[in-house]
Amino acid sequence: MSRTSRRQFLAAGLLGAGTVSLGLFAYARYAESRQGREIAESMGPLRVVADENTGLPLLRLPEGFRYRTFSWAGSQLHDGYPVPGAADGMGVVQQEGSRVTLVRNHELQGSSGPIGNPATAYDATPGGTTTLVFDTARERLVDSWVSLGGTLMNCAGGVTPWNTWLSCEEAPHAPSLTHLPKSKKQLFWNLAGARREHGFVFEVPATGVARPEPIYAMGQFYHEAVAIDPVSGIAYLTEDNGPNAGFYRYLPDVPGQLSAGGRLQMMKVERRPDMSDYLQTGVEMDVGWVDIADPTQGFTAGNRNGDGVVSQGLAAGASRFIALEGCAFAEGRVYFTSKLGGRAMAGYVLEYDPQREKIWQVYESSGHDFFSGPDNIVMSPRGSLLICEDRLTMNKEAQTVAGLTRAGELFRFCQVNPDLRGTYGGHDLASTALNSEWAGATFSHDGAWLFLNIYSPGVTVAITGPWQDGYL
Repeated sequence: MSRTSRRQFLAAGLLGAGTVSLGLFAYARYAESRQGREIAESMGPLRVVADENTGLPLLRLPEGFRYRTFSWAGSQLHDGYPVPGAADGMGVVQQEGSRVTLVRNHELQGSSGPIGNPATAYDATPGGTTTLVFDTARERLVDSWVSLGGTLMNCAGGVTPWNTWLSCEEAPHAPSLTHLPKSKKQLFWNLAGARREHGFVFEVPATGVARPEPIYAMGQFYHEAVAIDPVSGIAYLTEDNGPNAGFYRYLPDVPGQLSAGGRLQMMKVERRPDMSDYLQTGVEMDVGWVDIADPTQGFTAGNRNGDGVVSQGLAAGASRFIALEGCAFAEGRVYFTSKLGGRAMAGYVLEYDPQREKIWQVYESSGHDFFSGPDNIVMSPRGSLLICEDRLTMNKEAQTVAGLTRAGELFRFCQVNPDLRGTYGGHDLASTALNSEWAGATFSHDGAWLFLNIYSPGVTVAITGPWQDGYL
């Protein structure tokens, strides 16, 4: 598509941006004509572009876009500790001039001990966060450190309006259960290093190191992402669990002070107890909420799987979701993804309007041979959703960073080069090309830079280019 036609399409999509939902009107008409076909490259054909830091032909991007990688797993942070792997959710928590501060999750487990200083760690487990300061004028990483250690499987999270990062644990754990036979989930997690309870949200400041204190009232469950309404202070939370997962909201007693207590609720979609299966794109459904009686009770009598919170919600009449992932708040709406929802169990994207208490689907994957497994999600400064792919089944294509416009077009923006070969820093690049998911999508406050994580081996990418000529 030419730049002129892209601008015209974008203008049409943004018309009435403050009042028209992303997908309620346009998407249903557009999507049926594209399901199962090739993904459009609407910002221009993707081509292999060399990393300006390492020289590696790492990514495929539209013409005019360039990038730099930094903070590869196994290299050294500025505080002297090694860079952890498994780079997952991430957000820009502060920008002062050209200095952009990001907090990055590391979805680690096992008994290797905490990242960073053990004296400031929550537990002996290796999950946590690193903080990265990238100078966009100098185009380089200028500072980095371990900002949270001793947590477990820090998957996603979210940025707060008061410039902190909420880092979410995806692995409920209770030491009191260690004498019992391990559940299948616990065997998968390898929780040998855990000595304290896990499955909570932790708050990380923009500067310094976090005080590792769980926000108990936000629940003990399979936390994934958080998005906060800056006006009401309500936090919306996803849960990556199956076959039962919840979509939650946390109403703080004091907006802006999450640890001061609050009320946790789980979404009830009227006449839809099961939200994991077929949903019709663009069709509104009514929403209500049920209280979670004890948010800290991730484990109940006879329950070793950490399903205590979602079980409370389901018993009270809330709706069942499956494998909920990314969550974003923009222009009064909440957007969130399911990696396994939909007819093909290949994922969907939902939009929720808190003012009207309505929810609807804006994207459903037609199968794992198309764009599937939607994970981390963010609204771009120019009005499209940017979605990271975490496809469960591999095909001939590397995983994609896609955009979804207000006019309903799903398009490919970025890919790892599928022909990547060799090694770098001891990492097998061919494995990265074929297997690694995208994560941590976040824009600088001025919209000039997009930051992303390649989960494995664990590296952050800063992308810039002619954003004004496209949808993102």
